[in-house]
Amino acid sequence: MTDPVTIARRYIELWNERTAARRRELLSENWTNDASYVDPLMKGDGRDGIEALVAGVQQRFPDFKFRLIGEPNGFGDHIRFSWGLGPDGADSPIKGTDFAVLKDGRIRSVTGFLDQVPAGA
Repeated sequence: MTDPVTIARRYIELWNERTAARRRELLSENWTNDASYVDPLMKGDGRDGIEALVAGVQQRFPDFKFRLIGEPNGFGDHIRFSWGLGPDGADSPIKGTDFAVLKDGRIRSVTGFLDQVPAGA
């Protein structure tokens, strides 16, 4: 199994990357071709679909960054980690927990749960 902390850090790096070309590199390095992402608000299939989701979140929250909350853990090809989205140096107003399934050490799918979302976010 690939280290859950490393996978989670790479995942967060993708969501924080502002350069589209670098996001595509990160997706190519860390996600399978047929990867998928789903949470209660959005869904993306394939690397292009996921890249579009990341770009959309960054456009909606241009001054916010993702950060890990707590210690990622997992077993086999499954990992779980929590994250916060907010301004640097402040408590994150948006928080969630994601569950990833890996294939050959790369993310194949992510199912996200939103633990805290303020009204209007």
